[in-house]
Amino acid sequence: MKILKLFAILAFTLLSFTVKAQKRPNIIFFLVDDMGWQDTSVPFWDSITPANKKFHTPNMERLAKESMKFTSAYANSICTPSRVSLMSGMNAAHHRVTNWTAYKDKAVDAKDSLLQIPDWNVNGLSPIANQPKSVYATPLAQILKDNGYYTIQCGKAHFGAYETIGANPLNLGFVKNVGGSAAGNPASYLAEDDFGYKPGHFILQADIPHMEQYWGSPTFLTEDLTKEAMLAMDTAQMERKPFFLYMAHYAVHLPYNADKRFIQKYLDEGYTEPEAAYCALVEGMDQSLGELMDYLDAHDLAKNTIIIFMSDNGGFSHRPREGKDNSQNYPLRGGKGSLYEGGIREPMMVKWPGVTKPGSINNQYMIIHDFYPTLLEMTGIKNYKTVQTIDGQSIVPYLKDLKLRNNKRTLIWNFPNDWAGGDLGQDNSWLTAVRQGDWKLIYFEKYGKLELYNVKNDIKEEHDLSKEFPQKTKEMAALLAKKLKESNAQMPSYKATGKPVLWPDEIAKHK
Repeated sequence: MKILKLFAILAFTLLSFTVKAQKRPNIIFFLVDDMGWQDTSVPFWDSITPANKKFHTPNMERLAKESMKFTSAYANSICTPSRVSLMSGMNAAHHRVTNWTAYKDKAVDAKDSLLQIPDWNVNGLSPIANQPKSVYATPLAQILKDNGYYTIQCGKAHFGAYETIGANPLNLGFVKNVGGSAAGNPASYLAEDDFGYKPGHFILQADIPHMEQYWGSPTFLTEDLTKEAMLAMDTAQMERKPFFLYMAHYAVHLPYNADKRFIQKYLDEGYTEPEAAYCALVEGMDQSLGELMDYLDAHDLAKNTIIIFMSDNGGFSHRPREGKDNSQNYPLRGGKGSLYEGGIREPMMVKWPGVTKPGSINNQYMIIHDFYPTLLEMTGIKNYKTVQTIDGQSIVPYLKDLKLRNNKRTLIWNFPNDWAGGDLGQDNSWLTAVRQGDWKLIYFEKYGKLELYNVKNDIKEEHDLSKEFPQKTKEMAALLAKKLKESNAQMPSYKATGKPVLWPDEIAKHK
């Protein structure tokens, strides 16, 4: 009899634990690659733009009605830095992964005649100490896994270079990995082309693991990854665990393969084939979002699932995109690689059932590494330890209170790199910047140039106010220098002398 009672108590305890665990919210972090602020029918400005009318994203519209929309959400200007910031909670100046990663121990930067890039962390993120050219950090997914979450990486990983520990998401706290590797984009989105895989030939962009079952089929990578994500969520439910789905689509990154499901309407509307293909990539991503939301509804999970939507950097704004270069993110200036708003301001929405107000708009500025402490607070995880110092700040208070504002917060970006060899203009290489309140300062390191903008009054960044407000320029330059030094940030150096470029406050003194 005593044994039966003991088993009954044990069973009740286990059931109680399971119920308690299930109360923790599921999370879908839906990250799009290279999606611009305007690549959607959902307006993130104060009015609808021609770009908003161009795209068909009904499921983003659906999510916007159910969530809180952020109009001043930021990421980094390049993919890997943003992904490492998300997974580490560190700003790019701090973690020193300041360009995209590819080959072990080898920088991808173009060569410049004047400046030398610093020895940045070309190998990316590492969960193990003392790995060369890597940032050692406790990954967000690891903490969630350690606290009972079924952690799913689906799509693009790009946390580390090939043949490094960070290249494999399973080393970073993910239980399930579908399609994630060191690759930054697919060689092809077409399953009929085996996603670009060529036996016996290494292709940097062709490593899309665990997707071989779709080879030779008439499907598209975006829809195939969505199917796999839902299968993984099935597994989480069978194991009676809350899930963290990092739905990191390769879309809408190059190459602009035609998604046959959606492209014809854009061709009929008169767009060129590359631009029609881009629009179809956007709509295919939107379809994936809708299918995941439908899945939650069908499995009675919607009320206990947080959905976060964001992009990893600004939209690509050069050929083969149609139109004049750097015009694709209008009204924002610039695009991917730039520290103008078009390179770093992102579409972002948060649906937290019972907390965020459906259809609300929040103008508080925030940045991608804020999600590290935010998600942990959302899940009620308090007793965790990290080997790194967290730069991000939880945005939970702003999700709960629309009236709350903090205009004293300082955001910095640091990219002492040559992303595109100057081929895409001077605003795509050798850059660092700071925002505080409505003011933003950009330091063009190669040219020793400071530009000052009031982004509230001049979101297009058309009017450089550095000469009109010299004192404010000096204040912002001093603030940027202070924050860079606190982060132990790297700066490029002159090849001729080996000396680093001047700090922004030193430049301001000579103005």
